[in-house]
Amino acid sequence: MKILRKILFPFSIIYDLITTIRNFFFDKGFFKSKIFDIPVIAVGNLCVGGTGKSPMVEYLIRLLKEEYRLATLSRGYRRSSEGFVLADSTSTADDLGDEPMQFHQKFTTISVAVDTDRKNGITNLLNLVNPDVVLLDDAFQHRKVTAGLYVLLTKYDSLYVDDLILPAGDLRESSRGAKRANIIVVTKCPKNLSLDEQAKIKNKLKLPLNKQIFFTCISYAKEITGNNGTKLLASLNDERFTLVTGIAKPKPLVHYLNSLKLNFKHISYKDHHNFSEKELRLLSEEKLIITTEKDYMRLKDSLTNVYYLPIVTLFLNDKNMFDKSIISFVGN
Repeated sequence: MKILRKILFPFSIIYDLITTIRNFFFDKGFFKSKIFDIPVIAVGNLCVGGTGKSPMVEYLIRLLKEEYRLATLSRGYRRSSEGFVLADSTSTADDLGDEPMQFHQKFTTISVAVDTDRKNGITNLLNLVNPDVVLLDDAFQHRKVTAGLYVLLTKYDSLYVDDLILPAGDLRESSRGAKRANIIVVTKCPKNLSLDEQAKIKNKLKLPLNKQIFFTCISYAKEITGNNGTKLLASLNDERFTLVTGIAKPKPLVHYLNSLKLNFKHISYKDHHNFSEKELRLLSEEKLIITTEKDYMRLKDSLTNVYYLPIVTLFLNDKNMFDKSIISFVGN
């Protein structure tokens, strides 16, 4: 794979040129970008996935939902519907996509919508539900809307400064795009990451003084959850199960379960995988399946033997400073 990516490097130069010209036209106003009168927060990354956008969006939802009428707007990747869709009681993962369905099921007091055209999506949200704040999920490169605040995520062991542009690497655009971010969050850090190590990463990213940077880790729940209730993860010590993942970077989850010395086999699918009838039939024959919350949205209506392991974002330090920055932006 590494050799193939080196062969593809000339195409990365072309891709870089195209995205750079596009960003230049937006920066200079040749391409129009809509600014809305309400606070719009965009959460995204420079690479093609695996940085923990969904846990960060959920963190922001928890932070803001009690004080503000909140709406999330996602593309709705690999959904069967088209155009703008506002989630309701009949919505499924096929209608919304797995991550928006996850938001909709977990946070019943907020509005959840999908639209590939974020400008059209926000306009519809304003007309239909009149939110105080809109959270744009995975919209860092969607420049037809100018958000008021950009939160850029980069993974601890795969910083954007160490990556290459597609197809030789995983970057959707040059690392120069980070200049659009107001806040940068280094995600999936070791929980014991020292302040000295954090300082080294800050220096490596070479951020200007007006950029805030924070460090987070993923915390796994002690229980797995499914249609049949909950089970303690520790109760699986003597039980073999099947781990099913359809995410971009399953290694951290696999590593975590291995660290608990659990006995499992891993079936891995591509990110946002739509399970076929044959695959569901084969999975139904497994005694016990553990999956991610995102994948659970696509499996829960077809399987009775499936549970998910919840995760949340935890700040290593400066949590109050991050919260204050978000609340200050929304309140202005």
